[in-house]
Amino acid sequence: MTLDRTAFFIDGDWAAPASGDTIQVVSPHTEQVVATVPEGTTADMDAAVAAARRAFDSGPWPRMSPEERIDVVQNFSNLYAGKLGEMAELISTEMGAPLSFSNLAQAPAPWMQIEAFLGIARSFPWEETRTGVLGTDVVVRREPVGVVAAIPPWNVPQFTIMSKLVPALLSGCTIVVKPAPETPLDPYLMAEILSEAGVPDGVVNIVTAGREVGAHLVAHPGVDKVAFTGSTAAGRKIAAVCGEQLKRVSLELGGKSAAIVLDDADLAATMEGLKFASLMNSGQACVAQTRILASRAKYAEVVDALAETVSAMAVGDPLDPATEIGPMVAQRQQERVEKYIALGQEEGARVVVGGNGMPDGLTSGWYVRPTVFADVDNRMRIAQEEIFGPVLSVIPFDDVDDAVRIANDSEYGLAGTVWTGDVESGLDVARRVRTGTYGVNTYTMDFAAPFGGFKSSGIGREFGPEGLAHYTELKSIYQP
Repeated sequence: MTLDRTAFFIDGDWAAPASGDTIQVVSPHTEQVVATVPEGTTADMDAAVAAARRAFDSGPWPRMSPEERIDVVQNFSNLYAGKLGEMAELISTEMGAPLSFSNLAQAPAPWMQIEAFLGIARSFPWEETRTGVLGTDVVVRREPVGVVAAIPPWNVPQFTIMSKLVPALLSGCTIVVKPAPETPLDPYLMAEILSEAGVPDGVVNIVTAGREVGAHLVAHPGVDKVAFTGSTAAGRKIAAVCGEQLKRVSLELGGKSAAIVLDDADLAATMEGLKFASLMNSGQACVAQTRILASRAKYAEVVDALAETVSAMAVGDPLDPATEIGPMVAQRQQERVEKYIALGQEEGARVVVGGNGMPDGLTSGWYVRPTVFADVDNRMRIAQEEIFGPVLSVIPFDDVDDAVRIANDSEYGLAGTVWTGDVESGLDVARRVRTGTYGVNTYTMDFAAPFGGFKSSGIGREFGPEGLAHYTELKSIYQP
């Protein structure tokens, strides 16, 4: 079966591209082309925005009741549930995520988001009446924000699309999705499911394109809100454009999160937890806790345990169910990670496991050796900059106050964990670390709760009622 595509999803149909340019989808494992898709131009993006604008300004979707929209999104959810295996394998093929992770998070987690937002939407205060201080009733409505530009990254493509698409749909918005050029295949399957679910024409439009066309979408006067997940550098540029235009914006950006290992932690359970918290998706995760903080008294013990854990992780073909760490998404990402590994050694950190070079047994693919650094000072670049690969830095601390200080000594504030035998002590640490999400002896996300970051990790929140509210405008109606 070919994965090639030749059209864009615009106005409820498959639209021919304005040019003959294509994007080649290359397997990070084999380095072979697995599919081609059209590469969108500004003309294609203009057509998509125009379709979304018509659907919002004069189409039925924003004028349906919330209950009617919920019914359509429920159809979408039911159909999506039947495609989880296909979606997981497709994402692993295009960007190299281990199939074990794709079957856990790349496909099921987006479906769980749909279901969670449906539950939230059923009890959401779309319209409520308040008694005003002047004694008259005030109707407070939440109305759709308008046309949304959704720009997801390549690392968890469906996960980050769904966090924007579903609340936008339930709110009555229309949307243009610009997938990352590295992962253009999964949105096509999603488009087919949306069409079958009965989403009206023009409500969802999808154009695969590069970053320049993405910038055109952000600045487009027909767009009312931009929802972006990606690097902090790109987020700053998007925020500047949206600020100039007074356009609504939500940004889920980078991280350099810390896992604090207290002396009373169960070390075996901690290491098992860090395999996910620190190395999920081969380390290509904004929430990855790549700074491991250990007390000076237990430092050598933690380093040894981490080295043993990482050394035992299976590296290889992402479609092999036994694989725990796959390739980087692209050669440029492989080169980026290798440069940081070299930089860490130049800065004086000690490689305990890994280092540069291909993992044993592999001769092709964009792989890096999972690497653990010891003797890391938090001021080093490998401790301050987001590497986005399987590279961990173990940093010593003097006491709990010092651990909290080090965890907070970062421009980012997205995630983190504390590992301890005393949950109450863990909760105290959690309250002191300035991040948007935090775990005590675990790291997870619950789609009923808001997700996002402090500081340079973003603006706004996704998931929960807070994530749904970002796609609405508040209107107060006064009556006698």
